[in-house]
Amino acid sequence: MLQAFNIFLIVMAAIALVVFITLFFVDAGYGKFYQPKWGPSLDNHLGWFLMEAPVFIAMLALWWFSPRRTDVTRIVFLLLFELHYFHRAFIFPFQLRGHNRMPLSIVLMGMLFNTLNALMQGGWIFWVSPEEYYTEAWLTSVPFMAGTLLFAAGMYINIQSDSIIRNLRKPGDTAHYLPRKGLFRYVTCANYFGELVEWVGFAVLTWSWSGAVFALWTFANLAPRASSIYELYFNEFPGVIDPAKTKRMIPFIY
Repeated sequence: MLQAFNIFLIVMAAIALVVFITLFFVDAGYGKFYQPKWGPSLDNHLGWFLMEAPVFIAMLALWWFSPRRTDVTRIVFLLLFELHYFHRAFIFPFQLRGHNRMPLSIVLMGMLFNTLNALMQGGWIFWVSPEEYYTEAWLTSVPFMAGTLLFAAGMYINIQSDSIIRNLRKPGDTAHYLPRKGLFRYVTCANYFGELVEWVGFAVLTWSWSGAVFALWTFANLAPRASSIYELYFNEFPGVIDPAKTKRMIPFIY
């Protein structure tokens, strides 16, 4: 099982590299870059729910049917992972203002990846990792404590940044605004930075290759989009963004 799982991780990492390169040439057609050419669409509230709910459910199933479902440390991992996806599936979609469209093709691709990610994370934590790898002593280890701090900080940044974006407009206002509060003072996609920090933290707190591959996927998916959003803002608000001070996604770096 371990050998097959490692091949699975290698394939997922290779696909992440392909996605990373591709997204510098093709903007995923949702949000600011929605295009009818992507085909049939649905309301973005429903779209986000359908994309994020499968991983929440699949992770629960992998835990429930696992012979290790009573392991304390693994339950803590589950709770942290599910905390993020409970917010993404059952809170975030219904906080969105307005009713934009989201291509069904994007939703289906998101559902597929999220299901595969549940197999990566849940597969490692509950099925593939050695039974004694995550003892209760792991909860006081340096990787777990450092990773949990990163995870919590990233989730806070992500939620705070989404709130800043959501509240840029007052009801009835259709103008475009450049977010400037919070970490948006340093990057144009602070929400993406928060999500990256979260999953780097999860990789550290589980100290696993499956977590590292998901962190790689997060960067591969979000970094090119952050670059596109940066260029969009740079052209839409000429003279406002200082490239030396405001980066795309990672403060002071990128």
